[in-house]
Amino acid sequence: MALMFALSLAAAAAAVKMVRMRTAANLNQRCLRAGMVGLGMIFDETYRPLFEQLHAEGLYRRDFGFVEIELAAVATRTGTRAEQYKRQAAGRVADFANFAGGDAVARLLAHGVDVVCVATPDTRHFQAAKQALQAGKHVLIEKPSVLRLQELDELEALSRRHGVLAKVVYHKLADPDHKKLRTHVVDGVLRHVNNGYCSLLEPKQISGSQFAEWISGRNPGSYVAVHYIKLIDFTFGPDWRLARIHATGQRGLVGPADGQTWDSVQLQAVYAYPDGREAAFDIHTSWVTPDNFPGYVEQEVQFRFDNGVWNAHQRKRGVEVTVEERTPGDLKITPNHHYNGTFVEPWGERSQRGYGIEILRRFFEEVAFVEFGGSPAERPRRLEAMRALAYNDLSADRNTVAVVQAMEAILARHAEGQPGSMVEVSPTQGGVVLRSPGQVEPVVLYPPLL
Repeated sequence: MALMFALSLAAAAAAVKMVRMRTAANLNQRCLRAGMVGLGMIFDETYRPLFEQLHAEGLYRRDFGFVEIELAAVATRTGTRAEQYKRQAAGRVADFANFAGGDAVARLLAHGVDVVCVATPDTRHFQAAKQALQAGKHVLIEKPSVLRLQELDELEALSRRHGVLAKVVYHKLADPDHKKLRTHVVDGVLRHVNNGYCSLLEPKQISGSQFAEWISGRNPGSYVAVHYIKLIDFTFGPDWRLARIHATGQRGLVGPADGQTWDSVQLQAVYAYPDGREAAFDIHTSWVTPDNFPGYVEQEVQFRFDNGVWNAHQRKRGVEVTVEERTPGDLKITPNHHYNGTFVEPWGERSQRGYGIEILRRFFEEVAFVEFGGSPAERPRRLEAMRALAYNDLSADRNTVAVVQAMEAILARHAEGQPGSMVEVSPTQGGVVLRSPGQVEPVVLYPPLL
């Protein structure tokens, strides 16, 4: 009897699913066609499972209804990974177009996409995002959005000119620990942060294999410190200003000791409060941690407030696992199931979820709300409401990009044999200047606002 009951429930569920799939397209033809620029590790970890979920289920929210989301096209340099994915994912995503080569982004845009996701190495973000915005497409860019404030200005202006969203992915803002930290700050439980320390150390496979093709001349600070720069600016701001940036680093493992490719970076960002007090944050990053380290990454934060201390160590969430001949290679001894995990649900369904996927789904909800959340006459209002979201809009990314630009300039000067430079931000005009030992005149990285 129990078996028959289970079978009848399964049959009923299947029938409901078939009706839903059959009627959804008939009742509502609304669809967002997505283009993907870059098909590397971050695509496989987050975009791929999201697109497969949305292909199977669609996107629904009461304020915009049911919307189909389809991966319509991808643009990469060689097209090899895309072709492999097309074969492996047949039936799980739409039969997307695969564009490769120097004009791949242009052909993707001509294919009729509505939304473009940019997940290339950080030095290539700007050009792809610029092309997409010029074509009038909503854009989502992986962190860091761009490397210079001048580029940020240009992309933000294009998004406003063409009436589309321009957003950046900071998936760690949706980490449960980080959301709880901000909740305590918003609610006044933790008051007035004074200083803090953040560390994010990645294994050698990041710089030695996965990203070996593009790390030449790059640094792990721009690559991962931005998670914490944004966390600090978003969680504890906006009633302060960015004042000073210092940075140094080490070389010699993934490049020559006197070269421009960095193994580790130590960054300090100082903010000034209106009352004259300051808050300083030290952020240490590396991509040369040994591969047999027990966690995927070593992530730690500590923030000290007038009335308390917040400590979070994301490798020690309370789970350790050892499997003979599997850990710490295939499986990690201290996994992070919050970021992105695959599960067999109690009801038998297999799922893949976590804050790395949730943050992307939210972007598509924002686009769907703009395009389908009411009358066309009200679209400008909806657009401005989504632009006002400081957690991901390019307009709220200024301090993060300013720190990245400063760090890049300091490290470049260091690589030229002149360590000890620092960057100041004008308190009155917003200019960003580089000051180096022994040089009287500073170098203007970003001109003052008039």
